[in-house]
Amino acid sequence: MNFPILSSLILLPIVGALFLFFTKNKNGNNLTAKYVSLFTSIANFLISIYLWFSFDQTISNFQFIEDRTWIDGFINYKLGVDGISILFVVLTAFITPLCIISVNNSVKTRLRDFLIAILIMESFMIGVFCALDLVVFYLFFEAGLIPMFLIIGIWGGPKRVYSAFKFFLYTLLGSVLMLVAIISIYWISGTTDVIKLYELGIDTKYQNLLWLAFFSSFAVKTPMWPVHTWLPDAHVEAPTAGSVLLAAILLKMAGYGFIRFSLGLFPVASEVFTPLIYTLSVIAIIVTSLIALIQEDMKKLIAYSSVAHMGFVTLGIFTIQQQGIEGSIIQMISHGLVSAALFLCVGVVYDRMHSRLISSYGGIVTIIPKYSILFMLFTLAALGLPGTSGFVGEFLILLGTFKDNFLVAVIASLGVIFGAAYMLWLYKRVVFGKLINTDLKKMVDLNKSEYFILICLAVPTLFFGFYPDPLINTIEVSVNDLIDMYNLNLINK
Repeated sequence: MNFPILSSLILLPIVGALFLFFTKNKNGNNLTAKYVSLFTSIANFLISIYLWFSFDQTISNFQFIEDRTWIDGFINYKLGVDGISILFVVLTAFITPLCIISVNNSVKTRLRDFLIAILIMESFMIGVFCALDLVVFYLFFEAGLIPMFLIIGIWGGPKRVYSAFKFFLYTLLGSVLMLVAIISIYWISGTTDVIKLYELGIDTKYQNLLWLAFFSSFAVKTPMWPVHTWLPDAHVEAPTAGSVLLAAILLKMAGYGFIRFSLGLFPVASEVFTPLIYTLSVIAIIVTSLIALIQEDMKKLIAYSSVAHMGFVTLGIFTIQQQGIEGSIIQMISHGLVSAALFLCVGVVYDRMHSRLISSYGGIVTIIPKYSILFMLFTLAALGLPGTSGFVGEFLILLGTFKDNFLVAVIASLGVIFGAAYMLWLYKRVVFGKLINTDLKKMVDLNKSEYFILICLAVPTLFFGFYPDPLINTIEVSVNDLIDMYNLNLINK
């Protein structure tokens, strides 16, 4: 196939953003901006679906490879996808149009600029999952900070500037060491081409330091305990669409980085530091779950739940078991759908009542029943109820962890219980109980766009819960190959 489909996925949103940028901002232009951005993002989603259907699931090699010289003799603009990365490309392209539809009520000023930021961010996030050169990966990985910084800092809440700078500095400082490591890899191996590095391997005497350098970046962006404190602040202040992109996609870039680079390039170091990952993951699962239990702000509670869920992800990745890694990938896809839906559910009631405090609500089940039913579905998916996508990922992760370390698996299993506690308690306080706040009687149920968005997220949440085969079949061969390569490198160390 000669058509550069991956470059098209990266460039199309930028083309749409440039079109909006050079469009004169006249009265009524907001509607045009929304239609243009929505058309662009839907077109990108359809291209990603075509990419998925064209993908050969029976081979582990990277496919749709594009390789062009960028800086002669040093860096190539190299793209490609395998079974692991393609699902994240599709997820990014799926979530973006839903974010654009959701801005109806949440963004009141400078809508065109907001849509430009979302489209540019989509390009950078897709680029992260397609990059097969370390420098290209780093550029996309860090460039995504800029539009998210602007989304929080311009369209966020009262403390938006503080939260935006905290987000930016935490994640940027975490990545400085990764840049040093990439330069070191070029000095050691003479290339930054990921496929060549897989074949050549990296000298074991350098792997520990390089692994720690990459870890410094991925741990912050995941986010792992104790460098997670930027996330609740960012979520609370970000507009709804910003929270959706942050939770659904941005956090997954680091999880993907652990699989692609920490395991793929530094297997010996990964084996050495697995106890560290297990420790931090278990602490994240237990501690942030307990912190979530005492939250009074709905967004903050869901933000802490994201840290706990990503703790399961990092735990599963470093089991180096088929079930563990597959479970982590499915958990990331599921969390992308469910966390997006939960933040949108918070956005629905916030747009009506202008409060995120749990105490402001209660007894709304009879007032907005459609909302209550869908909110219940996503609450149950977040706690891993069988029949939802959340169950498949958590079950496989715990299965892989039990095979690798029984004690860690038992402790991590407590996170499932705590997850059920804080999600069900949230739902009970918001939806059931007495209608104390009489202002809630003025609330109206979901409008057409809100209903459409939540149904679009509910369908895959249930479908992949009952029938996860499309996800498992896509990733299985690539995960097998990754584990084989990992074990072979350990034997030859």
